[in-house]
Amino acid sequence: MADSNELKLDFTLKELTVSCPAEDDVPGSSSTVKLQDNRLVCVEYPAVINSVPKMLETLGGEQGVSKTFAHPNRRLELRFRPQDPFCHSLCGNRFPSSNLLLRVRRRVRKKDPKDAEIHMDVIGVIGTTYKFQGLADFQCLAVHSEGGKDMSLYDKIILRKTENQEFFEQPMPFFLPPAIFSRLDSPVDYFYRPDIHQKSLAALQMPLNKKNFIGLNRARRPHNAIFVSFSDATVPSECLEPARLNWTRVCLKESDKEAEEHLKKMFESRPIWSRNAVKANINIHPDKLKLLLPVFAYYMVTGPWRSLWVRLGFDPRKSPESKKYQILDFRIRCSTKHGYSLSDMPVKAKRSALNYSLPITFNKAGPQPASVMDLPAQEGPSSSRDTAPITYQLKESSYIFREGMLPPHRQMFYQLCDLDVESIKEVIEQNCGNEQICNERDGWCVVGTTDKLRDMISAMIKKVIREQKPAMPELPKRSRRKGASLKSSVRDVDAEEQEEEDGENEEDDDDEFQPSEGSENEMETEILDYM
Repeated sequence: MADSNELKLDFTLKELTVSCPAEDDVPGSSSTVKLQDNRLVCVEYPAVINSVPKMLETLGGEQGVSKTFAHPNRRLELRFRPQDPFCHSLCGNRFPSSNLLLRVRRRVRKKDPKDAEIHMDVIGVIGTTYKFQGLADFQCLAVHSEGGKDMSLYDKIILRKTENQEFFEQPMPFFLPPAIFSRLDSPVDYFYRPDIHQKSLAALQMPLNKKNFIGLNRARRPHNAIFVSFSDATVPSECLEPARLNWTRVCLKESDKEAEEHLKKMFESRPIWSRNAVKANINIHPDKLKLLLPVFAYYMVTGPWRSLWVRLGFDPRKSPESKKYQILDFRIRCSTKHGYSLSDMPVKAKRSALNYSLPITFNKAGPQPASVMDLPAQEGPSSSRDTAPITYQLKESSYIFREGMLPPHRQMFYQLCDLDVESIKEVIEQNCGNEQICNERDGWCVVGTTDKLRDMISAMIKKVIREQKPAMPELPKRSRRKGASLKSSVRDVDAEEQEEEDGENEEDDDDEFQPSEGSENEMETEILDYM
């Protein structure tokens, strides 16, 4: 079966010649070779290769090349000093190709050089080629020059093991590497030309708008959302006219009209919604949802309802009943005290700093996203060739918390009404009917309620993780005070328990203000979407 699937390639030899020209040489004759169906990737390495393992190490190894190849818009990074964290990388662009990789072997008889035999094998087809067309740019070495001598600083600034406090207090020359090198790695011609609009304003002697001279980034697509802070005196009662026009322009399908009516009823039954809660209760493309939300609601930036969408004309600061719609910014605490360490964290991070890539490592000329007008319809007769209907709805766990469950992400924005736990509801309603002042931090709740809710949810998550991993041992607590005794086995039991409580309180404070690793600030991301 394997032989029947092999392809044959017929071609004429024109460039393969023997060293001694003669009348009966190889050029001009025909040959047939078997073409193997092997897909290969070519890297045009910009250096002389003496060691293949070292060459692969500069590209991140086979795993790094495979990971780059899996992303079509990603450029291949090359570091000539892979062990140096300050090495500035070169980036190779990805190009489609249809080349063949040939293995040519030429055997010559020693007694008769004219008698030559050539063997050729087609190893495979090269469908992708990486070419390093950019400049190598500057390189930065961690050295200090003094008195005509250069001193390496790598052993003083790179942590290779756990160091004590003396390591960080030793005298050290200043080493400030540049945050970024050249913005572009290939030369470009910038054709300066005057802006016609600015030229006409200058002729009329009108003030110029400095922001329109050179656009560093593309102009953001306005979605005409209204942003309101907690300190603002009033709230908007109607949406902006461009927001209504934008939605009318894209509301062409029957499913869009149904989504509009559904969202309208949602805000009539509940005046405040989070974005995840909306996505979990309505099936609409996210790009269209960006245009639909500003028609019915405004966005709160600060206060107890920050990052939430509030119905137009409704002011939660004047209604104590809005207490149940307040936001709770909860972040899972990572420490062995809670029954798990950062390495075996049961909830994985959305992002990680270990996988961070510079902007120059991406090819911006990749495939463009589809327009909102070209989004697939959700209605119409289906045929046997149609795939399953597309759904954009999130799961219920994206905005609701119940006892015995783990959040899908390390950072979650819960509304108090979506915390479906009886003990939590009792804490929220402890001042029900006696709300006096709306605080910017705790809203209509009792001062300190948000901190108490975070502790309660953390305890529930700790319990779930311990049930999943009952064999995980409890690590002894270490004193953070300098010079503490290491003989903890002879300490009094009461003193040890008191020290453990102090350590827990101190770590709780750290967990409250430190975001979990790789967590995504959804509030900031959503604001950027609507600017």
